[in-house]
Amino acid sequence: MKAPAADQQRLLVVQSHDTQLHRLAHRRANLPVKAEMALAQDQEQLAGEELEIAKAKAGDIRRDLTRVEDELSKVAGRHRRDRERLESGGGQSRELLSLQQDLELLERRRDRLEEEALEVMEVLEEAQAAVVGLEATLKRLGALSADLRGRLDGQLAEIASAEAVEQAARAAAAEGLDEALVKLYERLRERLGGVGAAALIRRRCEGCGMDVSSSDLDAIRALAADDVARCEECGRILVRGEDSGL
Repeated sequence: MKAPAADQQRLLVVQSHDTQLHRLAHRRANLPVKAEMALAQDQEQLAGEELEIAKAKAGDIRRDLTRVEDELSKVAGRHRRDRERLESGGGQSRELLSLQQDLELLERRRDRLEEEALEVMEVLEEAQAAVVGLEATLKRLGALSADLRGRLDGQLAEIASAEAVEQAARAAAAEGLDEALVKLYERLRERLGGVGAAALIRRRCEGCGMDVSSSDLDAIRALAADDVARCEECGRILVRGEDSGL
């Protein structure tokens, strides 16, 4: 295959821009802030789920406290009425004795309900404290996610700007190149990890890093300037220059 020697040299410039574009794409895909943001978002989602559970638990405890307080109110009301009847002295002695017994039962019931109410209130305070703590955590994680999103957007914009510069420079370098040479380069670049052309520097292929054998060097020396040389080790286009060692 033949292509102007100048086109082969320009192909190295195209390759340098393609290499930089590949690096930028790799950088975009592996930005550390992406992992940080994913972790923060996972933590935020988990905290949100825990908050909903904590709120539901606090609601259940609050309803339980309301039930105890309602029952306590009813017991207290009945105790008050029976006390008033007993103190009025009206009725038969048997009725008064029964009232006295009821009062004693109501007082014991009231005492148990008051203890239960205190216990439930303590549990409710703990549950409400858990809700407040989770709300604070969720707020903090939301702020962290927003900050990380801002950092990510800034870094992506920076990469996009660098890519635009590289793409423009690549287009300028590739303009007017031998069509067959470009097709071969693109085919090799797709197959060989993004590098389709490499310089021959001091008898070494810069694409695969392997030294070119003496026999292969002799074959390359025999090529015309517009012949396209290939690395026998990796198959890439091998571009000759003053420091090739030929």
